Amino acid sequence: MVRWEPGAAERLQKAALELFATRGFEQTTATEIAQSVGLTERTFFRHFSDKREVLFYGQHLLVQAFLAGVDTAPPGASPIEIVASALRSGASFFPDERRPYSRTRQSVIDQNPALKERERHKLAGLATTLADALRARGVDELAATLAAQAGVTVFGIAFAQWIREDEQRSLADIAAEVLRELLTLTARATASGRGPQ
Repeated sequence: MVRWEPGAAERLQKAALELFATRGFEQTTATEIAQSVGLTERTFFRHFSDKREVLFYGQHLLVQAFLAGVDTAPPGASPIEIVASALRSGASFFPDERRPYSRTRQSVIDQNPALKERERHKLAGLATTLADALRARGVDELAATLAAQAGVTVFGIAFAQWIREDEQRSLADIAAEVLRELLTLTARATASGRGPQ
């Protein structure tokens, strides 16, 4: 009987990413991932339903980080101010030392259409959860949906910039800059009177 291995999920996740990056996602099996860290295939499936889920392990923690930002936004904050708080909190999930891992993970995802679809689904789920949290704070349906979708779009753009090879700024700083740009664009449209009629 195999004894309990502390940190098995994290070890499997790290090994899987290394194998995906060097051999390719499709060419790597769950058995090979487990064996590379001295574990069994059965142990792998105790932690992950399939090898794809290794790349999305911890997704609930990112969602929790965003929701914590919603919770800490002051009473009376506008929907976009609440989203800004959620973005700051969500960005804390990605400290600078995590950047190399995130770059490698994204390169694996970008090479596989099914993984790209899973990543889009993850972001759509985050937007839905964020909108629900905004509605729970009393934000009306349309404003909650628009603010949440905008926030997740800002996060996606900021994340793509953060993992660039020459990027040094924190994810929080980049997200704040992208959000400012969005607000500047909408303010210009309103000020020019050329917004939607």
